[in-house]
Amino acid sequence: MRGLSRTSLAEVEERFNAVAGSADLGALSDELFAVADLLDREHGLRRALSDPARPAEQKSGVLRSLLQGKVGEAALATAEAAVAARWSRTGDLADVLERLGVVAAAAEAEGQSRLDDVEDELFRFGRIVAANPDLRRALTDAGASEDGKRALLRDLLDGKVAPTSLRLVTQLVVHPRGRSLEAGLEEVGQLVAQQRQRLVAVVRSAVELSDAQKERLATWLRSSYGRDVHLNVEVDKRVLGGFSVRIGDEIIDTTIVGRIEEVRRRLAG
Repeated sequence: MRGLSRTSLAEVEERFNAVAGSADLGALSDELFAVADLLDREHGLRRALSDPARPAEQKSGVLRSLLQGKVGEAALATAEAAVAARWSRTGDLADVLERLGVVAAAAEAEGQSRLDDVEDELFRFGRIVAANPDLRRALTDAGASEDGKRALLRDLLDGKVAPTSLRLVTQLVVHPRGRSLEAGLEEVGQLVAQQRQRLVAVVRSAVELSDAQKERLATWLRSSYGRDVHLNVEVDKRVLGGFSVRIGDEIIDTTIVGRIEEVRRRLAG
């Protein structure tokens, strides 16, 4: 999910797409996450399976002997394609499997017509965590048990969000893989948006935008970027008039605060 070789990623995605159509996507997502987590834990195994000097057939044989009967054929075929590809670093192998686990979960949500719900719920959960330090500490405490974190998330979210949202949040909390929770939620949110080839815009406004305002803004951004844009709207009382929009590293700032800061920068420099 971080700096993967495009050529190798495309090879694995091609195999994943070929086998995912007939698979239970929720189960496939969980199994790919489980294999990624196994590789994160077993450093020797990860090095052996990502070693470019080893024949692909040999690595595939090792993988199949470990996973046969423990995961479905679609997950196994995807993992075999991943170990056959060439990666610039050993961690890429787990990264690509986690990435495709997210893609499988997003595809399941899309099939259930809940992809919009998942995008919104991931964003809202990130805001809830940011506003509740005690909750963030409980979810990110390295000393807390995985079972305890899973139970806490079930109590908070089960029946209140789409099953895909709970699946993705649980993966990020239980297996952060070196990321902050906020960074993980943003990264996964971008992947979910890509399921429909959409950009994600984070909008900050002093007041809640009406549906008509959101539609006008989305239409303007779509015409500007040439792609559909999903809006995550954050109400921020510190914003004085106007709004700001962040898409990736690009910021469109029409707020009074933003204009004041721009004047300050010009005066200072």
